[in-house]
Amino acid sequence: MIPAMPATAIRARQASVSALRWGRVSVMGALAVLILFAGVWGSWGTAQYVMLTKGRERGTVKVVRCAGDGCTGAFRPVSAGARARDRVVIDQAVAVRRGRTYDVVVEPGTDRVVRSGPAGILYAWVPLGGALLLASVVVAGGMRLTRVAWVLAGSGAVLLTGTFLAL
Repeated sequence: MIPAMPATAIRARQASVSALRWGRVSVMGALAVLILFAGVWGSWGTAQYVMLTKGRERGTVKVVRCAGDGCTGAFRPVSAGARARDRVVIDQAVAVRRGRTYDVVVEPGTDRVVRSGPAGILYAWVPLGGALLLASVVVAGGMRLTRVAWVLAGSGAVLLTGTFLAL
């Protein structure tokens, strides 16, 4: 007969399994936080202009020409202190069509504009939506927190779907 495993060996094995589990959850949690931080960082570059419009130049742009990844048109101000411009550039990736007029905000110090209003806000936060989807996979697989992962995935899917429908 094989003698039973001593109690000290059982406790040592349980401690090592707990340490490995704690390490896995810590590393995956840090990775999920890093992914979410990168999503916020990537979104904030555009979102700050769209969401914090006080003191910024707001107006409309009628798109007259599209080439490459940008469209151009004349900027007509609607806010106090904004000046009219003959040519501003808006990203074509924002579902911009020639001949249409869009509400925009001018990026300070440039002739680039970003869409404003609900569609502009949602579009600005698209990187965060992707980060939420990616973080949900890390949380589900690495941390084994399926409910939290479903909340993250649902939030990302709602954000991306809302953006798609708004644009």
